[in-house]
Amino acid sequence: MSDFYQSGPVTALPRLVPDANEYLENHILALTAKFPVSLVLPMVPGEMNRPALTTILEELSKTRYLDSLVISLNKATLEDYRRTLEFFAPYPGKFVIVWSESPAISHFFQTLEGAGLNIGTPGKGRACWLAMGYLLAEEKVDYMAFQDADVVNFSREMLARLIMPVLNPIVDYDFVKAYYARVTDRLHGRVTRLFVSPLLAAFTRLIGQEPYIRYLSSFRYPLSGEFAIQRDLASRMRLPSDWGLEIVSLFEVHRHRAPVRICQVEIADHYEHKHQDLCANDASKGLNRMAIDVGTHLLRTLAASGIVLSSGLLESLLAAYQREAEDAVADSYAVSTINGLKFDRHEEEVNVQTFVGALRAAITEFHKDPVGPPLVPNWARVWSGVSNSGSMLLEAVKRGPE
Repeated sequence: MSDFYQSGPVTALPRLVPDANEYLENHILALTAKFPVSLVLPMVPGEMNRPALTTILEELSKTRYLDSLVISLNKATLEDYRRTLEFFAPYPGKFVIVWSESPAISHFFQTLEGAGLNIGTPGKGRACWLAMGYLLAEEKVDYMAFQDADVVNFSREMLARLIMPVLNPIVDYDFVKAYYARVTDRLHGRVTRLFVSPLLAAFTRLIGQEPYIRYLSSFRYPLSGEFAIQRDLASRMRLPSDWGLEIVSLFEVHRHRAPVRICQVEIADHYEHKHQDLCANDASKGLNRMAIDVGTHLLRTLAASGIVLSSGLLESLLAAYQREAEDAVADSYAVSTINGLKFDRHEEEVNVQTFVGALRAAITEFHKDPVGPPLVPNWARVWSGVSNSGSMLLEAVKRGPE
């Protein structure tokens, strides 16, 4: 059970009462009659081979308030599409599969590119973006929620807690980010715990209380994949296609909404999903690649927010980050010890050294190109660039494998 202490400009809504699902769902059911909401599940075919997605489907099948379930399928073949259709057939409500590699969606992408619009590369970011476009084009829902498809211990209460803060007209937030503890018999969440949080602390040490860094630092789990968003804000969101999705989305929200319109909610006491390998010796894979992408996007969004990242500052950042990360290892050891969790000190130190290398690589990428490749355009830009793109997208999704 969490505390209710507030730190920073983004309000945290803790989970203080266990088993509140009935209360939450009854309120949400009444609210969705006026403010419809859809859930997006971005996924790759491999998720159907794991037990997590079966649990998610079983829980969602008991949920009565969703207008629709949007499965945003990417990196998939025709056989994968058909298997996905069969997998979700037991869902009792309305569901639609947005298949990124379908012939019709491929033609849609070609039309956008022909109009000078960058559609990015296959990945979770583009899958989320495409699902946003579909729901915006439908013009049926006021809110969208996004849920990772690999959560082993998913429950309906997690979704209800995520949705409630945007739906409730008295609470009335436009963007909600989930947070939770990543713990089993040991601490997880290494990229957040040993990379992002120490990196933000290092920036604070070097440049003081800068508003954007304070905003990012106030999120208890900035890399969580679960969020809920109001329709108008979704139409203004630009997204990357790589591991930088979570950091860039927080930057985009900050650009368009004051922190008072943004919150974070604790959706579970602990959260168990797929664990990525560190891949310490291969910077193109696993958490190593993730940290490089996250670090590069963080530097670019910091620069875009107006922070001057001089060469001297970035050189100092490496040393400051390493010291903060070493302190984070000590903090994690203390947390683990008092809770009787397993803790491999050597492995944690290896993680830190890998992340130091990732930060060095991110700084190099930032020096080469401070702007980076174009983000996927927001849907307001797409609508203006290709006037009939909304109807084209709806038709492309409707056609499915044709």
